[in-house]
Amino acid sequence: MSAETFLQVKELSASQFFEIWRHYDSDGNGYMDGEELQTFIQEFQEARKKGGLDLTPEMKTFVDQFSKNSEGKVGIVELAQILPTEENFLLFFRCQQLKSSEDFMQIWRKYDSDHSGFIDAEELKSFLKDLLQKANKQIDDSKLSEYTDIMLKMFDENNDGKLELTEMARLLPVDENFLIKFQGVKMCSKEFNKAFDTFDSDGNGYIDENELDILLKDLCEKNKTVLDINNLATYKKNIMALSDGGKLYRTELALILCASEN
Repeated sequence: MSAETFLQVKELSASQFFEIWRHYDSDGNGYMDGEELQTFIQEFQEARKKGGLDLTPEMKTFVDQFSKNSEGKVGIVELAQILPTEENFLLFFRCQQLKSSEDFMQIWRKYDSDHSGFIDAEELKSFLKDLLQKANKQIDDSKLSEYTDIMLKMFDENNDGKLELTEMARLLPVDENFLIKFQGVKMCSKEFNKAFDTFDSDGNGYIDENELDILLKDLCEKNKTVLDINNLATYKKNIMALSDGGKLYRTELALILCASEN
């Protein structure tokens, strides 16, 4: 079945949802925008009509909002809100624990238990299992393994079998995912280490809130088209959620500011 045909299905499986996402996010940047989004909206409406399926109020709102918005961006979370996906899988995109980037950062610290800078398949499986349990949903281990595999395929951009912070952050709605903005200001490891040493002004091996404030102001000044200094407090709060009791170590800050060199 093609992605367009899947759009006529009354309830999508996790794998079918993934196929639709992969088809329309054709450049693999983590969201649909521009021509991708307009193509999806057109084919979505046509498919529902051919299948004799009316648009739900949520679907109509989505179409009205994005069909006339050339600057619009739709992530996996937004797509999951309008496609009739199987209930358990849909829960991952309606997770009440992920209300903001700050909440997400705190959850990341919990499940990246070894502070490796990524979540592997077993850590992801634990994360998904906990989400389902909090929603009072019980599924067997084979189904949980299937969901884990699908989530890895959806989010693992570099196909290394594990999720980095920015990859996992696709569980956030686009407008809540502040990491999208920081993609445009990431540094190579040499530049990052130099910046960390510069702004760790007392040389104690970590950056505190005041030092981070100075670092972010510098970044905003150098990247005015990407970062808005008026959002400095939000940036700082979200990043400090990764800290260990107010101490932001090199490995944690690197998750935000150091580009992957895989």
